[in-house]
Amino acid sequence: MKTTTAPQNRREFLTVTLASTTLGAASIGLAAESAPAIAAPAVVRPPTGKKLLLATKLSMIAREAEGRKLTVVERLRMAAQAGFDGVDFDEAAGYTPEQVRAAVQESGVFVHNAINHEHWNKRLTSPKPEDRAQARANLEHCLRVSHAAGGSGVLIVVGRGEDGPAEEIEERCRQEILAVLPLAASLGQHILVENVWNRMMYDHDRGPEQSPDRFIRFVDSFRSPWVGMYYDLGNHWKYGQPAEWIRAFGHRCVKLDVKGFSRAKNKFTDITSAEDDVPWAEIRKALADIHFHGWATCEVGGGNVQRLTQVRQQMQKAFGLEA
Repeated sequence: MKTTTAPQNRREFLTVTLASTTLGAASIGLAAESAPAIAAPAVVRPPTGKKLLLATKLSMIAREAEGRKLTVVERLRMAAQAGFDGVDFDEAAGYTPEQVRAAVQESGVFVHNAINHEHWNKRLTSPKPEDRAQARANLEHCLRVSHAAGGSGVLIVVGRGEDGPAEEIEERCRQEILAVLPLAASLGQHILVENVWNRMMYDHDRGPEQSPDRFIRFVDSFRSPWVGMYYDLGNHWKYGQPAEWIRAFGHRCVKLDVKGFSRAKNKFTDITSAEDDVPWAEIRKALADIHFHGWATCEVGGGNVQRLTQVRQQMQKAFGLEA
């Protein structure tokens, strides 16, 4: 039986080792050359260098054109044609994360956020455990959709005041959000509370000059960087001063929803229309004071590219941006 003699010294050992390594590397190189190339998935990035990025809700984009139903890819591209930096995917319930990722990659249009409007019906504040479980599952789905798209958060309406006493319902939704926070953190996604007319954390029957303190206490109760505000500038102009709210929110103000509102006529309006009396100049100053950088998404009547372009121009006027 023939035996193999081991190298007798360090120099001989290194010579053998280097030769083996070289042959191994060559073999790997040959294998790599013969193997089919695997294309890396496309990464869609938003514009860089902007303090304020403008977006539209997906639901604002027309669903049909010339008698034909548009695909989600076509609708995303319409947002880009209208000059928006990205889209808030507020139809997340109807799509899987994989479908949204594919649509973003095919369209080349950035999606910064996800929303499931079912949060109005299946609520985290519901007295029914099965409804809260479904609301939590919906929130988890949106977190996965936003992550798959490349976005950074999920807007949520946390519930309704009619579901019970304030302390009780706030604790209900707090516990449900706490249960979802590990997923949000692992995916790098913010859970963002929108201020809406849901009779929570403000007095629906009182007039203006209310403070945002109850919203702030709720957000701060989580002691987490993954919970913040998706502050709607028009929703609570009826109840408070948006510039003061922005300064009070500070770092908690992660994203903005944008619409016009007339206190004089008590109705929502187009942004910067003749009826809109939202104090945009004060808002611009407050955003500068807190060094706000991020997404502002319109939420008004939408339509085709022409209409969307008009809304984008209205947003630029409101925020003092160049056309």
